[in-house]
Amino acid sequence: MTLVMKYRNIIGREVEISILERALRSKKSEFVALYGRRRVGKSYLVTEVYSGKIAFTAVGSYVKDGDKDYATYRKLQLEHFYDSLLFAGLDPSRKKPESWREAFVLLRVLLDGLSLKRKVVFIDELPWLAGPQSAELVSELGYFWNSWACSQRNIVLVVCGSATSWMLDNVVHEYGGLHGRLTELFKLNPFTLAECKTYFRRNGFRLSDYEICLTYMAFGGIPYYLDRLRNDQTITENIDRLFFDEEKIHQEFKDVYAGLYSSKDKYISVVKAIGSQFYGMTQAEISAATETKTGGTLSKILKNLLESGVIREYPKYGGDRVENVYQLVDFFSLFYLRFINGKHVQHGMWHSINRTGEFNTWIGNTFELVCILHLGNILKAANIASADRNYCWNGKGPDQRGAQIDLVVESNAGRTDYIFEMKYYSGLYPISAEDADSIENKVNAFSASPMHKTTHSIQVIIVTTKGVANGTHRDAINQVITLEDLFK
Repeated sequence: MTLVMKYRNIIGREVEISILERALRSKKSEFVALYGRRRVGKSYLVTEVYSGKIAFTAVGSYVKDGDKDYATYRKLQLEHFYDSLLFAGLDPSRKKPESWREAFVLLRVLLDGLSLKRKVVFIDELPWLAGPQSAELVSELGYFWNSWACSQRNIVLVVCGSATSWMLDNVVHEYGGLHGRLTELFKLNPFTLAECKTYFRRNGFRLSDYEICLTYMAFGGIPYYLDRLRNDQTITENIDRLFFDEEKIHQEFKDVYAGLYSSKDKYISVVKAIGSQFYGMTQAEISAATETKTGGTLSKILKNLLESGVIREYPKYGGDRVENVYQLVDFFSLFYLRFINGKHVQHGMWHSINRTGEFNTWIGNTFELVCILHLGNILKAANIASADRNYCWNGKGPDQRGAQIDLVVESNAGRTDYIFEMKYYSGLYPISAEDADSIENKVNAFSASPMHKTTHSIQVIIVTTKGVANGTHRDAINQVITLEDLFK
């Protein structure tokens, strides 16, 4: 039976499902950790795959400003944990725990009394459960695993969290009791375009690839946001309702980062700075924009944002030296910062913004990002079997005209450098004389640069929605890739 048939309510996630199933079939105890952006579907995946097989589950509760009074915070989390133990079948005469050590002793008592072949323990939002002073819970979780659970040979302990930096620091890279104890670890990523298409089909939407891509550029492949779309409304109406008709959208943006990091204001400041420049910023530029010193604090923030998938880092060539650029790639955040943040919004605004110059700039830029994040599809469609590296190039040609190439793919095996143009257009894209001149300038500038090997040829590939119209300047490009290829 295929995974698609076995888990009808799950879209994609084949690799992740296989990991969870392997842990359940194992003949020893397994310790699985997963992490990923908030709203990406971590809890849903675990509960669907282990439906009917979870012996105990506990969920950490996010408490705003919980670090101001840790004693109260811990008491609340322990009470929730105890309630979960009772719900799972713990004898109610057992005393309520006053420490995490007592809580895990009660968990052991509960599991000891269950006659299940495999006992799945799911601790959801572990960072929230632990709280700002997390050493106590981490230590006791490690002791629970090392002193008892791992030797039982029938325990499947699954922990997950949206706070990526916390998960990496306290579970993955922790050098105490949890060091080296994980048997499986994976990050859950947003849906691809193809997975979004499957989602829409299953939920009664009849959308064109064009409209699905537009939705992707606004919400990203985040299941939680897709679940809020209504199939009795157009995509324009859905975007208007969810972004421009709800005050809660401001809180949602804050919650994405409040749920990821303890010092959310610093992270939001960095995200806003990077998002203000679509093509991103260097660390020095981010430092100046946020008045945060380069080094320790800023480096950690950028590392955590990278691990969360909120930003990407890419090299930019063409100047005096290679620059590493950080670019915001969370589509929801990009849309919010572009159209909502700091602006007076009201219902119906997206209808008026749609098809304006501001809309066209946004959709053109964001389509480039969609293409870059679906690079594997593009390489397959272009028959590039071996890609040694990809990067952005910005420089000048022999005539000193500037040229920016947002994506260069270098193939040493094919002895070819591929220059990509990305154009989002409602029909067949007409290559104008201005386009042809721009492409020729880019080719001339790049071919004269040290990045281009004299033994390599150059091909220009355009990625667009429907294809390219026949015309005088059609020969300016060598290959055409359509939006359909990004869905394969």
